[in-house]
Amino acid sequence: MFNLFKFVLNIQTQKTMKTLFNYAKIAILAIAFTGIISCGDDDDNNIDPITSNTIADIVTNNPNFSSLLAALQQTGLDATLSANGNFTVFAPTNAAFDTFLGGTALEDVDNDALTQILLNHVLNVELASTDLTTGYQKNLATEASTNANLDMYIDTTSGVVINGQSTVTTADINADNGIVHIVDAVIDLPTIVTFATTNPALSSLVAALTDEGNMTFVNLLSDTNADFTVFAPTNGAFTTFLDGATLGDVDNGVLAQVLSNHVIPGAVAISTSLSNSYVSTAAVFNGEADAPISMYINTDSGVTLNGVSNVAQADIVAVNGVVHVVDAVIGLPDVTTFATADPTFSSLVAALTADASFGYVGALQTANGTDPAPFTVFAPTNDAFADLLTDLGLASLDDVPVGTLAATLELHVVTGSNVRAEDLAGIDGANVTTLGGGEITIDASTPAIIDPDGGSNPIIVTNVQAANGVVHAVSRVLRDL
Repeated sequence: MFNLFKFVLNIQTQKTMKTLFNYAKIAILAIAFTGIISCGDDDDNNIDPITSNTIADIVTNNPNFSSLLAALQQTGLDATLSANGNFTVFAPTNAAFDTFLGGTALEDVDNDALTQILLNHVLNVELASTDLTTGYQKNLATEASTNANLDMYIDTTSGVVINGQSTVTTADINADNGIVHIVDAVIDLPTIVTFATTNPALSSLVAALTDEGNMTFVNLLSDTNADFTVFAPTNGAFTTFLDGATLGDVDNGVLAQVLSNHVIPGAVAISTSLSNSYVSTAAVFNGEADAPISMYINTDSGVTLNGVSNVAQADIVAVNGVVHVVDAVIGLPDVTTFATADPTFSSLVAALTADASFGYVGALQTANGTDPAPFTVFAPTNDAFADLLTDLGLASLDDVPVGTLAATLELHVVTGSNVRAEDLAGIDGANVTTLGGGEITIDASTPAIIDPDGGSNPIIVTNVQAANGVVHAVSRVLRDL
């Protein structure tokens, strides 16, 4: 059923396909290949020009590779495969090219697109059939926005199958500069869906993406003109998340939101580019497209998402983005999720749980649509709490009277509304009643909150969106002391 996921060659699309196929990229590749050829390590094979048997020679001398030879010559990559190196080439036959081209003449294929397709068959390491193992290998094709090398998924369970579509029919043709394995199909540039459907460890994710025949996610993540970062839960992660239930037991709308919460649209975030920060996912608050749900990424020790899910395998690169495999399903966050996940709010968490009588955490986990949700939370940072204790001349939160602390915390929560930064202008100057009955004043010009003491409290981070409300970080503790 996954033939639907196959990347289909479309000449016009590939002529305009993102920035992947512009001539600047080809120039960069040419420089890279020059470096490979001239700066190879001591293990590179040295080629005798008189008795050479390079990969290019093998392709040239085999009439069953005439289409591959023409493609290499058209793109100039025949020179690369004639040079010193340690390459592995998965070489499609003429019949494979005929099927792939579907009647289109090779010379009519956009040269930049053809270059990337050919590079998608080349590894910059020599791997005999006995060296091939099930898993991912980087090839020489690149993703446009990061120039990171694409992956291919090799399955050696029964023979050698690449990206679920191309099978090695003849292995281990040795050359002076590497090795050739003949394959029966041209290997399409992989999309994120390619890797989801070929890796058996992600079969539960595929089942969720296609639950009840819904192909929305499949179509979305197959779009080669878009960019995505996807955090892909393993089968074990789904088993834990479902806790004995089945996918059919989960409301389809809820499931769609949970899956969307694993996708960062419009960005290709390689692991080295991740940092402690908030990002917007494809999930949305209450169906509002302009209120994307947030995710907190913590890179203090590995990569942890919303404090509950860890990246187990990073940087599986597709033509339209990157996949990071994670060990837990990332549930839809409530406003307390970010307080516990973001170390910037550890003092706030300590305050919310300072006394056994406090029921704030449970209350703030109330699902959207159930009173008193949704919430707008003005969350003081650790520095804000430190300044408060200094102002009060106290050593710790334990020294703050319980009643005073409760009244202070309640001053930071507005119930029954999801007030995002862009909504503040509509209530500029208004007195807003908070959870405990106290009032704060909105100053949209800064933006800031005016507490009952008349102190101005700037909002330093806005629109940390949860499924049951929104959080804004503030630099002072609001107080009525």
